[in-house]
Amino acid sequence: MGTVHAKSLDPLPMHGRELGVHPDDMVDTPEPEQEAKQEILENKDVVVQHVNIQGLGRTKEDLLGYEISDVFHAKNLIDVMKKAHIARQRLLRLGIFKEVESVLKWVLCKDALPNGLDVTFEVTEIKRLTGSYNTMVGNNEGSMVLGLKLPNMFGRAEKLTFQFSYGTKETSYGLSFFKPQPGHFERNLTLNMYKVTGQFPWSSLKETDRGVSAELNFPLGITNHTLKWEGVWRELGCLARSASFAVREESGHSLKSALSHTLSIDSRNSAIFPSRGALLRINQELAGYTGGDASFLKEDFELQLNRRLFWDSVFSASFWGGLLYPIGGQPSCIADRFYLGGPTSVRGFGMYSIGPQSEGDYLGGEAYWAGGLHLYTPLPFRPGKGGFGDLFRTHFFLNAGNLCNLNYGDGPRAHLQKLAECIRWSYGAGIVLRLGNIARLELNYCVPMGVQSGDRICDGVQFGAGIRFL
Repeated sequence: MGTVHAKSLDPLPMHGRELGVHPDDMVDTPEPEQEAKQEILENKDVVVQHVNIQGLGRTKEDLLGYEISDVFHAKNLIDVMKKAHIARQRLLRLGIFKEVESVLKWVLCKDALPNGLDVTFEVTEIKRLTGSYNTMVGNNEGSMVLGLKLPNMFGRAEKLTFQFSYGTKETSYGLSFFKPQPGHFERNLTLNMYKVTGQFPWSSLKETDRGVSAELNFPLGITNHTLKWEGVWRELGCLARSASFAVREESGHSLKSALSHTLSIDSRNSAIFPSRGALLRINQELAGYTGGDASFLKEDFELQLNRRLFWDSVFSASFWGGLLYPIGGQPSCIADRFYLGGPTSVRGFGMYSIGPQSEGDYLGGEAYWAGGLHLYTPLPFRPGKGGFGDLFRTHFFLNAGNLCNLNYGDGPRAHLQKLAECIRWSYGAGIVLRLGNIARLELNYCVPMGVQSGDRICDGVQFGAGIRFL
């Protein structure tokens, strides 16, 4: 029984008994005849009679049937190889196999059709218990992450994960259970239990959250949606004895129960260094209607457009905005408000140091907007082109934004006027470094403008690290 390993989409080599050609006969075969036979082979009508999976242990076969069913619809040999390659990628994305290889065989049994094919996937399952150690980069902070995973717990790509993270500003540990819908991996349910302790020096605040959440993810057309419920017990305290009275007033315990929905459309070719495409993300959060003592409606959005220009340069424009509306006459909590400023948003200002403040502690705001224009170009003279040098970009930027509290008794015109007052803005240039597809680093020379009383600025060189930049 002849076999063909379908690891790639390259044309099949012309050899083997299954093609009716002896290897020795090929020596004197004219080149045009070889090409003609190869073309006939590629367009040969075939029927996939059987698809087998070898190497299964605890994985249920019904789960894999959804992932490989398209192979049966292939019409010719090249189509079989393409669909087998796609099926292999779908099997790997389940996160339950260490290796997947596909093999094509001509059927030689009694019930074989003249053009019948068998496709076999040879898989190697991941161990029942795996561990990991890695580092993560957040918005201007780093952390060490230790994790234990139980992949494929019940045989249908479920995953139980315990994770401990120790960072420069945040320490957390949590337990999560992940369950995808068979045949639709993008539709999945995640249950979480966690404890997070964070320090926020710009507000002289420390916060400890203990909570549970349930999250449902699903695509709908070109959009992706996330529905989430979260119940969290929050403990706020002062980070320093010098904390302002406004921060001390916020100290204590509170319970938040919130429903949220996120819609996103992302056509970018990269989340870290996009050169084309757009991103739209809209998030709504409603707290108080499912219990707890925090009651508010919170809306925020993010828009980003990217376009490639001449000489491998990229123009990027982004815009953020948000609004927090307290419900029931209660004032908003410092932990729920928006914050603005720093190397990942309005550059040239200190971390989250724009907007309302008291005795040097920044209290956040209930409304904000921020926009940015960027030009990314290759390094001058293109050092390291095609290699390490492609990880770097020259960066020119113009940022602007504002953060404030609104009087909701006023009309929309008064709100827009308030947001248009006291605009902070900055411009500058620098170097950007991409760290794989994980994060990016920026080193910019910034010139802050529109500085208001109480703002903390960074006039000159500013360093930033993170995954989400304005």
